[in-house]
Parts: sequence; structure tokens; C-alpha cells
Amino acid sequence: MPITTCIFDAYGTLFDVSAAARDAAAEPGRDVLADRWQVLARDWRAKQLEYSWLRAVMGDHCSFWQVTQDGLDWALEANGLDGDADLRERLLALYWQLSAYPEVPDMLAALKLAGRHVAILSNGSPDMLAGAVDSAGVGDFLDAVLSVEDVGVFKPADAVYDMVGARFGCAKKEVLFVSSNGWDAAAASRYGFHTAWVNRADQPVDRVGGQPHHVLHDLTPIPGIADA
Repeated sequence: MPITTCIFDAYGTLFDVSAAARDAAAEPGRDVLADRWQVLARDWRAKQLEYSWLRAVMGDHCSFWQVTQDGLDWALEANGLDGDADLRERLLALYWQLSAYPEVPDMLAALKLAGRHVAILSNGSPDMLAGAVDSAGVGDFLDAVLSVEDVGVFKPADAVYDMVGARFGCAKKEVLFVSSNGWDAAAASRYGFHTAWVNRADQPVDRVGGQPHHVLHDLTPIPGIADA
């Protein structure tokens, strides 16, 4: 069955989640952050994801903006930076202006030129996603931006993946789902999507019951995979 619909996770897949810490570290007067921004960015992202999973398991849903703030607060404390309120506010502001990875615009344009539906499916709240899409300048390539806020639970709940069929009227096997999170790609494979895992950090495959169909280093091959 041909691929008619290409669905992308947002954070870490299309948008560089390390950009906020990296850009803040390059600003004047951020010498302490400059020495540890990479660790801070890693800790922030890890806790952001962990808190989304825990919220889903506990049935205690909140906005992704809340878990983003909670994850940052943990990371700042873990790295001895929790006393810098100005830094916290700056990092949160920059998170609304994340840049896209370099290959993203051309890749999305190629999918649209081929006549495919293209959309985001993300844990992000609608306002956060709107900010990221606008900042990265990729809105013209997207048919929809789907947020878990419409179903009230974070990925990898099946209710989230159900949103794709509900929006586009497509069969699961018509969907190419792309994520930088191994667990997300695995869950989407188990759900029935064709999947690609963008493994930018060369990590091992997650042992969670599903396997991505493709493992990539960046998004450049996606149009070819959709054609095949």
C-alpha cells in the first residue's frame, strides 16, 4: 500500500531541542552555562520526556509547557544553576524559537511536491507548536499540526496515534511516521504505522516491543522512503 501521509514528531525530530541551551550559552555573560550547556540540554530533555510518561501513567495530564518547565527546573538544580532566575526565563523564551534541522525545509518541500499529506503529531501544546513552526518557517509545508491536547494524554498512548486516521482518513499502512525518539518510533510500529527513527545520537534500539522499519542519521532520505 503506497504512503499517502507523512507524520513527524516535532521536538528533536524537526526542531533542534538543544538550540535553546546552545544559543543561551553563546550570549554575553553566560560563561558558567557555556561550560555545561550540553549536559543541561541533555538533562532537560530527559526529564521533559520522563515527566510526560509519568503523567500519562498516573492519569495526571497537564500541558507540555508544564512538563517543559518542570524538566528545566530539575536540570538547572542538577547542574547548580537553579539560583539564576534570569537564565531560566531566557531558556524558556528560547524554547519558543527553536530552529529546524538544516535538511528539514527541503525534505518537507519534496514530500509536498509529491502530493503527500504532511503533518506534525506532537506532545507539544498548540501554542508551543505554533511558535516553533513559525520560528522555523515551515508552516507552508504542513497540512496539519496535531497536538495531544485534543486527547488529553501523552505519547505513546494509542489515542494519540489514532488522531492521524481521524484527521486524514487514511489506513495505518498508508502512514510513514517519523520520530527522533526510539520509543516513539517503536510504539508507532506496534500501532501499525510504517516508521523511521531518526537516530542522530547513534543510540541502541529501544527494547519496548516494536521496531522501527528504518533507522536514519537525519531526515534527508525520507522522501525516498515514502516513494519506495
